[in-house]
Amino acid sequence: MRDLAPSSASYDATRHRVASYFDGTATRVWERLTSDAPVSRVRQTVREGRDTMRALMLAQLPEDLRGARVLDAGCGTGAASAELAARGADVVAIDISPKLVEIAASRLPEGLAGAVEFRAGDMLAAGLGRFDHVIAMDSLIYYTRPDLEAALEGLSSRASQVVFTVAPRTPLLMAMWNAGKIFPRSDRSPTMIPHDWRRMNVTGLGRVGRVSRGFYISECLKVQP
Repeated sequence: MRDLAPSSASYDATRHRVASYFDGTATRVWERLTSDAPVSRVRQTVREGRDTMRALMLAQLPEDLRGARVLDAGCGTGAASAELAARGADVVAIDISPKLVEIAASRLPEGLAGAVEFRAGDMLAAGLGRFDHVIAMDSLIYYTRPDLEAALEGLSSRASQVVFTVAPRTPLLMAMWNAGKIFPRSDRSPTMIPHDWRRMNVTGLGRVGRVSRGFYISECLKVQP
């Protein structure tokens, strides 16, 4: 089994780009997108798609999570963490962006405060320990296949189940991906890397389903070693 070393050059470079984006120009955008505030039609489709995907991912975990330890890997503004805690889980919510972690902590209902441990840092850190379940919603979509495969092998070696998303290789996403390479902009978000899950070399990998809503297209997969 391969492990993704923290010093992996490609992984570290991508992680740095993601951290810079979400701790910079994107903080306010994501804070608004993940709230009830009015947004544009395009962002509304992303909001609806993310809500649908989160529900699909959480449906892969037991409804009663009392006694379970769950890692929300790339917790963002904390919607999944709150629901996991409401089901009774002991949640470790981690994100590479300290600003998003602050928003997530501020949004957590007071009655759930003791059930979620918020951290800013690397979601792959071995020091986080072992888990019954790991969810990683749209937090692995920026990585190359070797880094993605290694990350999943590392996470699944410390958990009974890993539920995550990838950007599927659809014609629309491939067109957007190629356009992004040809016409880079300084304020562009980190480029998603589409993957065909059937070509991924990960033990116990299976498909859950796809969510396609306007400008949001994402594939839910899970690993059960």
